[in-house]
Amino acid sequence: MTRLRDPEKGCPWDRVQTLETLKPCVLEETYELLAAMDRPEDKANHIEELGDVLLQVMFQSVMAEQTGEFTFDDVANAIADKLVHRHPHVFGDVKADDAATVLKNWEHIKQMEHKKEARHSALDGVPATLPALLKARRTMEKAKRIGYEEDLPKVEIKGDPGEFLLAVVKSIAGLGIDSEAALEKATAAYAERFRKFESCKKQEVSE
Repeated sequence: MTRLRDPEKGCPWDRVQTLETLKPCVLEETYELLAAMDRPEDKANHIEELGDVLLQVMFQSVMAEQTGEFTFDDVANAIADKLVHRHPHVFGDVKADDAATVLKNWEHIKQMEHKKEARHSALDGVPATLPALLKARRTMEKAKRIGYEEDLPKVEIKGDPGEFLLAVVKSIAGLGIDSEAALEKATAAYAERFRKFESCKKQEVSE
């Protein structure tokens, strides 16, 4: 990658790439890896797609190294440090016997890490650019870790869950409603209600 980015002898295409132009590449390679993960029997393809994602990490790391910002070693060390810090039940003396406890501790540690940053909510780490369905799921997952769950209408799912979702989308579309936009709006409202709950909870602790 360093040779490809060489200002004089490198690849003309690789030399002119920027973080902005690499965004579609990162997204495409991620989706291709997800597709490969659905076919674990095709090991060669899985390996190839993992390599393509790793290339994107290396690409940006080399770009940053060339401008004196950081190196790939910094990236590797940062994730290694995070894994140690976020797993005190493995690398420390904290006790966690099940996955639910691990996730709860993880969220608490994460909140403490970001205390000095501009993050004020457990939901601040949910990327705004996530697809609506994934964003809704991640929002509710993170809220649940803090102890927040709403009594949403119960829906009985019969048959294949995917077919059920397809039917829901079809029904919503039949009403002339954009299901993606509708879910985005509902998730935003849910997030707002959670933040109020979160704020009250923090206030109780401080008192």
